[in-house]
Amino acid sequence: MIASDIHRMIDAYASWLRDRTRLRQAESDWIEITTPFLDRHNDFMQIYIRKNGNNGYELTDDSYIIRDLESSGCRLDTAKRQELLRMTLLGFGVGLDGQALVVRASESTFPQKKHALVQAMLAINDMFYLAPPIVSSLFHEDVERWLDESEIRYSPHIKLPGKSGYDHLFDFLIPKSRARPERIIKAINRPTKDNTEALIFSWIDTREARPHDSRAYAILNDSDKPLHPNETDALKHYDIHPVPWSWRQRVQAELAA
Repeated sequence: MIASDIHRMIDAYASWLRDRTRLRQAESDWIEITTPFLDRHNDFMQIYIRKNGNNGYELTDDSYIIRDLESSGCRLDTAKRQELLRMTLLGFGVGLDGQALVVRASESTFPQKKHALVQAMLAINDMFYLAPPIVSSLFHEDVERWLDESEIRYSPHIKLPGKSGYDHLFDFLIPKSRARPERIIKAINRPTKDNTEALIFSWIDTREARPHDSRAYAILNDSDKPLHPNETDALKHYDIHPVPWSWRQRVQAELAA
């Protein structure tokens, strides 16, 4: 894949994002932005923006993500879950006001801040959504525990800049060794079209700034249902190595090297 292909795909993504975004005047001074990204109910995710001072803007999800998770039985009421939430928000540069995800932007930083808020909403929804509420562990915790038990060294919650000007958060980065190149990992609890497309964009947007032999891995939760070939084939097409959770031992040696 050459640089012109990557630039073309980034431009196509930006056009898709712009063409499928809708605005509506909400109550008071808020504007509702409907994004093309889907939540776990297959509804388009919405954020809200209003002017905040002379040259500033406030963007929020109006508490949607956390309230929706809690209404489904996934409460963020343990120290581990609160810490994971805090680290995720910190990685995206997103704040928390009560249960609302919030960012503040100027006109020049609006694209990056809007992108960060939407990506945080997707990440939190994916990490914390547990199909049966009685499940006690989180997939991200399972992946981290497996890396530790396998003695795979890593840095968690790595933010990498992209050619588009957006920053992208990856779950783990395994540094280069004598035997293996740098490896970047994203853990996806609920593999969907939106989640895989978001990872694909993050990878093609950042790979030019990484060492030429860097490798990307997507560890995919297949505990509850089989993976759809469309998602795994799309990842392979963009040189992202899909790793079903049930196959994790097959890549243990190459990640530990």
